[in-house]
Amino acid sequence: MNWKITRIDVAHPDAVAIMREYMDEVASRYFGRPVTEAELTHYVAEEPGTDLVPPTGVFLVGRREGVVAGCAGTRVVAPGTTELTKVFIKPAHRGTGGGPALVAAAEDEARRLGSKLMRLDTRHDLVEARALYAKVGYAEVEPFNDEQFAEHWFAKALS
Repeated sequence: MNWKITRIDVAHPDAVAIMREYMDEVASRYFGRPVTEAELTHYVAEEPGTDLVPPTGVFLVGRREGVVAGCAGTRVVAPGTTELTKVFIKPAHRGTGGGPALVAAAEDEARRLGSKLMRLDTRHDLVEARALYAKVGYAEVEPFNDEQFAEHWFAKALS
């Protein structure tokens, strides 16, 4: 089944809902247990995605069979450089091409923002994400930040 990728405002209810699912999964995996509702509310408030808005950022949702099934965002971090962030596919939709489609759409948005380089960081336990990035042409690079949850850094030249 095909994916339809569209830009969406981070305040839209569909964006808020998929961001909550994203934060729930990554926080639960990090802690090795389901996060509480209070923790989830805190993490979502801490990472609202408000930097993923025009003119320097974009938030994308991927729909499959009309249902929001994934997301990705990109934001300018330096002239000519954007960061890929919030890449997430709901478990029931994994393996259906959504990850590569969302990353490709985010790369297109990055090019539109004038980017020549897309970079990202991720954690060691997010093995599916690291496999996706390698599959779509990202190479592991030296650390470019000291973020608390960054354990692997990737970059890709955008042509």
